[in-house]
Amino acid sequence: MNLHQFRFVQEAARRNLNLTEAAKALHTSQPGVSKAIIELEDELGVDIFARHGKRLKRVTEPGQHVLRSIELIMREVGNLKRIGEQYSAQDSGTLAIATTHTQARYVLPVPVAKLREAYPKVNISLHQATPHEVARMVIDEVAEIGMATESLADYPDLVTLPCYEWQHVLVLPPSHPLAQKERVGLDDIAHEALITYHPSFTGRGKIDQAFATRKLQPRIVLEAIDSDVIKTYVRLGLGIGIVAEMAVRDDPLGDLVVRPMGHLFGQSVARVAFKRGAYLRNFVYKFAELLSDRLSRDLIARAMTGHVHDYEL
Repeated sequence: MNLHQFRFVQEAARRNLNLTEAAKALHTSQPGVSKAIIELEDELGVDIFARHGKRLKRVTEPGQHVLRSIELIMREVGNLKRIGEQYSAQDSGTLAIATTHTQARYVLPVPVAKLREAYPKVNISLHQATPHEVARMVIDEVAEIGMATESLADYPDLVTLPCYEWQHVLVLPPSHPLAQKERVGLDDIAHEALITYHPSFTGRGKIDQAFATRKLQPRIVLEAIDSDVIKTYVRLGLGIGIVAEMAVRDDPLGDLVVRPMGHLFGQSVARVAFKRGAYLRNFVYKFAELLSDRLSRDLIARAMTGHVHDYEL
């Protein structure tokens, strides 16, 4: 058996058992993929895939165990390559970060700048995406580290650690009647025109849950993935906005009033994610430590080996 056979079996499973698509992805021929799979099955003495004629129909029960083993083997092969990179270029390379717009715009600039100061030969590749896409990029090794609020803890292939807590805030014009209230209630905003995040971004689920618990139907007139867009439309008079507090913390809002909403929507947790079992280079650990003083190399290393599942903020 060999790595080519493992890659062919793995890619066939990833491509929904379509050998033509697997062959395209591997830049080889469909008969070559089919032959390699059959040779591995003959050597193992089990059928990895059930067939109907020449077509693969499903993964067999022993095939599921084989695929899990192949996944571990290929992951360690990737780690071997990264170990070589680590020791041939200790202080240089590219750090690929997958994150959402809010984190990229308001949280990451200072840590990125400090990392560049500490490792001037390290380049940064920043991928902005939905939380689900962030998870997939880390799993598929497009990125070494992911950061988002939603969804990251839902993927068993990821090791995730909480980074920091934050709350939503209300932003509204000074002339709005609610600007005169220090503590705004859910009833106060339930019938207002609301501008906030798309459902898959920046803790939107907590907002929806709060209204649903009270059996209130919010009047959301505009959804966006960008906090700056939300604030822009508030300034234009389309409604009042609900944004993450990071979006106003270091941003002077002389023309808008800010009211905390943690008492209504609770606290959200931003998380960092790494692919389970991946080999992390020195500057990846350093970047994580720059993100939060609660993250340390030792903690992350123990989490990556399964000794730390989570920790409290």
